[in-house]
Amino acid sequence: MPAPCKTTVAVFKFSSCDGCQLQLLNMEDELLALAGAVEIANFLEARRRVLPGPYDVVLVEGSVSTPHEAELIKKIREEAKILIAIGACATAGGIQALRNRADVDEFARAVYPHPEYLHYLPKATPISDHVKVDLELYGCPVSRAEVLEAITALLQGRKPNLPQHSVCLDCKRNGTVCVMVSKGMLCLGPVTRSGCGALCPSCGRGCYGCFGPQPGADMNTLVPALRALEKDPRETARLLSHVTGFAPAFAQAAESIFAEEKKK
Repeated sequence: MPAPCKTTVAVFKFSSCDGCQLQLLNMEDELLALAGAVEIANFLEARRRVLPGPYDVVLVEGSVSTPHEAELIKKIREEAKILIAIGACATAGGIQALRNRADVDEFARAVYPHPEYLHYLPKATPISDHVKVDLELYGCPVSRAEVLEAITALLQGRKPNLPQHSVCLDCKRNGTVCVMVSKGMLCLGPVTRSGCGALCPSCGRGCYGCFGPQPGADMNTLVPALRALEKDPRETARLLSHVTGFAPAFAQAAESIFAEEKKK
């Protein structure tokens, strides 16, 4: 009797730092069990062998920043039964999306002696701006526990059990003193999705929002509170424009502040 076919998993990289792919390799003990349960069909960070699609599950790291990537993601979507965007770049544009509020051509002229050889898009955008995404896993980098839970859930035919609460709740559970209250620091913890274990507040720094907006994030309440603590008129807007700055809730709040400041 032939052995049952394993679920095929492929991993693709777009514009990014590779950090989310490294999180997959950092699973250590779990990686061996995962490799035994699925067929790693395409993962250039980990192995040379590449199997042709279609694939049962595709993990995509990185934002779409070039014309080539804009076409490639469409082809990948056609070969993926389930497509999962992993990390801040794939879900919200990432660090490279900081150029979205500036003139990317000016950046290219300033950095490269021959910018005419470059091929890039005016904006860096998340995967969901181009194709249908079945699941988004946030973070910079993505949580390896959440990736493992997502793949395990798919293998078991159930919905992934992913955290939906804010970083603030993690601070309370960890016994971390609120940096907004005790130090007057700007912090996005009240509106940021859990996933990092409240790392920055535990080190005495405000949350940068690396895991993106919590579902139902109350920006209308937090933004005035942050602006009251500002040392610079646009400090809150710059914080909201960080690594997940083009997640809709953060982007809209930042744009409102920038527009308000222009009127002054």
